Amino acid sequence: MTAAASAVRRKIPIAIAILFAGACGRSPASAPAPRPSILLVTLDTTRADAIGPDASGVETPAFNALAARGRRFRQAYAAVPETLPSHTSLMTGLYPGGHGVHENARYIPANLPLLAERLHDAGYRTSAFVSSFILAKRFGLARGFDVYDDRLPAGANERASRETTDAALADLAQASDRPRFVWVHYYDPHFPYLPPEPFRSRYASRPYLGEIAAMDEQLGRLLQAFEQHAGGPVAIAIVADHGEGLGEHGEAQHGSLLYQATVHVPLVLVGPGVPAGVSDAPVSTRRVFHTILDWAGVDEAHSLLLRSDLRRPTSDESAEVVLAEAMKPYLEYGWQPQVMAIGDRYKAILAGRVETYDVTVDPGEQHNLGSAAALPPGVRKALEDYPVPSPAAAHAADNLDADARRRLASLGYVSAGAAPVVRKDAPRPADMTALMDVIERASGLFEDQRYAESIPLFERVLAADPHNVDAALRLAAAHSALGHDAKAVEMFQRAAAIAPGSQDVRTYLGLHYVRVKDWDRAAALLEQVVAESPDRATAVEALATVKNAQGLRAMDAGRTDEAIANLERARALQPGAFPHDLELGVLYLAARRFEDARAALDRSLAAHPGDPMALFKRAQVSVLLHEPDAPARIDAAKKRADAVTRPLIEREKLFGGKQ
Repeated sequence: MTAAASAVRRKIPIAIAILFAGACGRSPASAPAPRPSILLVTLDTTRADAIGPDASGVETPAFNALAARGRRFRQAYAAVPETLPSHTSLMTGLYPGGHGVHENARYIPANLPLLAERLHDAGYRTSAFVSSFILAKRFGLARGFDVYDDRLPAGANERASRETTDAALADLAQASDRPRFVWVHYYDPHFPYLPPEPFRSRYASRPYLGEIAAMDEQLGRLLQAFEQHAGGPVAIAIVADHGEGLGEHGEAQHGSLLYQATVHVPLVLVGPGVPAGVSDAPVSTRRVFHTILDWAGVDEAHSLLLRSDLRRPTSDESAEVVLAEAMKPYLEYGWQPQVMAIGDRYKAILAGRVETYDVTVDPGEQHNLGSAAALPPGVRKALEDYPVPSPAAAHAADNLDADARRRLASLGYVSAGAAPVVRKDAPRPADMTALMDVIERASGLFEDQRYAESIPLFERVLAADPHNVDAALRLAAAHSALGHDAKAVEMFQRAAAIAPGSQDVRTYLGLHYVRVKDWDRAAALLEQVVAESPDRATAVEALATVKNAQGLRAMDAGRTDEAIANLERARALQPGAFPHDLELGVLYLAARRFEDARAALDRSLAAHPGDPMALFKRAQVSVLLHEPDAPARIDAAKKRADAVTRPLIEREKLFGGKQ
């Protein structure tokens, strides 16, 4: 910051302090201005042109009233058009290239400082109320919050804004001796569009706008309650995480493209240091993080309160290039990665080639000025320097359990099951929009285990995109699940040809061999995968299943050493879920490994205290180890004996002198 800028910046809190002091009849020096309580409201799936005074065809009085009081940024841009990564940018101040969360259903790095943590450390009472499983605490945003309310109605994966507002109001009604930071997330405008009455009838032909209007009603309730209970000065930020395609440029919803419909979002600030008015300069929503820290007196760096349109610009000041990314088609299907950069009025999208638009005169982006357009300083370099993630690294972190995958699929988010093949001649996502809906429908059917219905759709995908390894693998897995073994193997071979050496192909083929109980082939593939990726949960669980089966097979055949080796491997893979301690104890006993037998049988009895066979075998081990409680163990085995163990006990010579 220049000296002149610092001087101007220092005057802002002084002016605010004078204002508050005047209102209280005290001099500015009598007391510093109290820190404001801060409300952050994130509007999911809300286009910039669907809310506020410039919106057409929808009434949003609560948002409009707030915008009239504060600063409305008419050129605000989300960092990525997906919920979790966009919120991660809001809560870290980083682009996805910095925080590493490029898609939904990923996990936020534990060492990444979050907004709530910094505010909590600064003395704020922190609470959050989210409306979708996409932002469940399991994904990492809950750190730093005293309250993180992600409760959803039974059997549902989202809740309406009315329910979320009710939860927030109940929390606000509780007294606090600290300033508050409250984050409320509304999910209503997300597909499917099912607004409540009277908005359903009022917006029958445009239900998406009906969802916006219903959400605005709850926003009004929230704003009123927050200002009522804050107990002092307040600061408010209202921002959307991304927009919605609504068919523009071929995108029905969001996440796959970087046109205005999905990245141009509403942003309003009200609070200390924010003059009322409108800003037309491009800003990134990630700067909400820095602005809130500024309000809280924690750190003013990069705050929107320092922007030239909120103070007198200095001669050496240059506008920030605003960036965004849409990596889902790249990470899921291997299509071109997409990066957006905007400076002044010109927006450029790099996806194989550069598209350029003057969004001031062409907000619908109908006239591509091409790569030869004169871009503002730094825009082209920002595009080229943006870090593109590794698909393999992104997918290595995706260890969701089956329930989480099902819940995400119910919300329309179906992650690919395989890292894609990256190639220079990959298609541009904007040229593949006709295929996007087919992929989503096929993947949704697959996650819903409607395999027969998904097969013809995946065949269409492969016909149009022959290098789509995820489609090939899901097609193979669908045939496997339906018992079409020959066709499944054929498709696995095709997937291997698309992606030679792919860990995903080996994992899925290994799972196929598990299904058909070809234990040896399954073991060979899965051991390779686990050796390369020990944390890959699906492969680890499948390999444990295989080693258990191989161990029991060897035990039945009398191959004791082989049986022990396989069961020990299974237990090492899943020590907390190993089901065969009894069998392993019996095998150790047969191998005269008495200490190991005792440990295995004790684990078996801890899980099943009255098991007759475990009691019998443990009594044998007790005698062989000369344990002082051997007589008591023999008595326990006799008392709990069943039809199988009773004759064994009667014939057991080890017990002869102990009766």
